[in-house]
Amino acid sequence: QVQLVESGGGLVQAGGSLRLSCTASGRTHSSYAMGWFRQAPGKEREFVASINWSGDRTSYADSVKGRFTISRDNPENTISLQMNSLKPEDTAVYYCAEAWLATASLQETDYAYWGQGTQVTVSS
Repeated sequence: QVQLVESGGGLVQAGGSLRLSCTASGRTHSSYAMGWFRQAPGKEREFVASINWSGDRTSYADSVKGRFTISRDNPENTISLQMNSLKPEDTAVYYCAEAWLATASLQETDYAYWGQGTQVTVSS
């Protein structure tokens, strides 16, 4: 059974940084792309960042480009999201997801497994 467990969320002031981590178990995760999505209160879940199976190709939402960095450590079955220069509009529940394909994707429908989410709150 595939499990994804996020950690690292919390409360931070605007301009601050947080690092989210996601640990995967249950299958050979190094063969699949992974991503981060987020859902703010009253809004639909949206794409944040994705990374391909080998870690050499990434994609970002325009709203986080230049501030967030996604990375992966395949031997450790983890991915991370370094978030810098945080803004109040980054406040959301952040979800880690694993795709059913190897290439990075922005589409929710390309992701087969999801974590439970971790809350990120940015105060102004």
